[in-house]
Amino acid sequence: MDKNFYITTPIYYPSAKPHMGHAYSSIIADFFARFKRINGYKVFFLTGTDEHGQKIQRAAESQNLKPKVFCDLISKNFQNLSKTLNLTNDDFIRTTEKRHFKAVNSLWKKLEENDEIYLSKYSGWYSVSDEAFYSDDEIEIVNNIKLSKSSGSKVEWVEEESYFFRLSKWQNKLLDFYNENPNFILPESRRNEVLSFVKSGLKDLSISRKSLKWGIKVPSNENHTIYVWLDALTNYLSALNYPDTSNNLYKKFWPASLHLIGKDILRFHAIFWPAFLLAANIKPPKKVYGHGWILSGEEKMSKSKGNILDPMDIIKEYGLDPLRYYLIKEVSFGNDGNISRDQLVKCINSDLANNYGNLCQRVISFLDKNLKLEVPNKYNLTIEDNNILNNFKENYNNLLNEIDNQNINYYINFIVNQLFSANKYFNDQEPWNKKDDLERLNTILYVSLELIRKISVLLYPIIPDTSLKVLSIFDINETDLSYESILNNDFLKPKAKLKKIGILFKKIEKND
Repeated sequence: MDKNFYITTPIYYPSAKPHMGHAYSSIIADFFARFKRINGYKVFFLTGTDEHGQKIQRAAESQNLKPKVFCDLISKNFQNLSKTLNLTNDDFIRTTEKRHFKAVNSLWKKLEENDEIYLSKYSGWYSVSDEAFYSDDEIEIVNNIKLSKSSGSKVEWVEEESYFFRLSKWQNKLLDFYNENPNFILPESRRNEVLSFVKSGLKDLSISRKSLKWGIKVPSNENHTIYVWLDALTNYLSALNYPDTSNNLYKKFWPASLHLIGKDILRFHAIFWPAFLLAANIKPPKKVYGHGWILSGEEKMSKSKGNILDPMDIIKEYGLDPLRYYLIKEVSFGNDGNISRDQLVKCINSDLANNYGNLCQRVISFLDKNLKLEVPNKYNLTIEDNNILNNFKENYNNLLNEIDNQNINYYINFIVNQLFSANKYFNDQEPWNKKDDLERLNTILYVSLELIRKISVLLYPIIPDTSLKVLSIFDINETDLSYESILNNDFLKPKAKLKKIGILFKKIEKND
């Protein structure tokens, strides 16, 4: 069985500061990376910045900076965001790095050798904001301004000499590929969108610009700059030291297991990217998942709309783990989601403070007062005790399968249900009334401790800092974590000394 897992975030376009949409993609990718690691996989987790193109060039000019200087400053914000979000990424790729230039040049030359590129003239609509080409039927006029229907970005008419990729040649081969790999594009709605677009007819794609100076030059023609998306998509290979396909990184991790992207860049990843790769005799990635947007009101967050919510502000006010938990639980994965402070406060108070935090504190405090903070020694599990503990064993394979299909909603709902069950168990069993029945008291506390341990292991990919704080009372470290351990109902050693635990989440008083 293949136990290697290569996951990527979108390669972020650093024309402005990171916003909540960037944080969301990164946190979701980190969730999968952490889950796979504790499930015994060797993981390679990549994020980074796409630093070429007209949008970057214009943003730099507006600040009287050279593009590279501008990119150095802005890319640093995204690198800092990775640290602030407690991401476990193994690499951070920048498209201005030499290793990336090498990979892009090699891919271009391979496409040329295979007669997949030709020189002609481009005329059509182009969005600098999206770095994307649009056909007439994808354009609308609003207030006498031509805009992309899908993104709302302004488009310009462009006419110039350009190199083209023979995308039309790959239409039927792409459809065959999608049919042979039904899970290549998820969720289903995104797959249907791509199939519809490809079936409607693919035109050859302009992949160079003469008017653009900031980017990677076409190897055989210095007057042309490579189209930013052909450049950017290659980052997934350059991070594995392509074109050296004999190195360990490439051999272990390509093809990528999962490209996690926003739905607005689906076409580039699900149509152009596999076509480029197939044309260069390279295997396409195994899966592309297009998640929804984080909305501000009813609109996508963007600099141009001035509706950006800064993740740094939310983290400073409420903490990182609450933000991670909220984004993973309250945004239905695959759909658009809206973040509000009111909903975040409700989530912190209800799920984290009342449900998880209260369970941990009540059980550990009771154990401290009655059993000297030791794991109970003599216990006798009843059918009811075994039933609640075995919930994890009975759902183990389901959880694995649902995560493999990126069904985060199933995973988080299972955890929430187990938290409710654990709290109900502790209340219903009334250990405070069992002090005359030491064996039953020991059993209730042992079961409650095991439930806390199992739930904390499951919560690790979501709220790593808090779950590790809880697991540390059992002397369980990050390096000891194993997803399989939730199958074990006798994990805790009798008479083992436990540690005290403080308040995990403070309830937030809402100001009316």
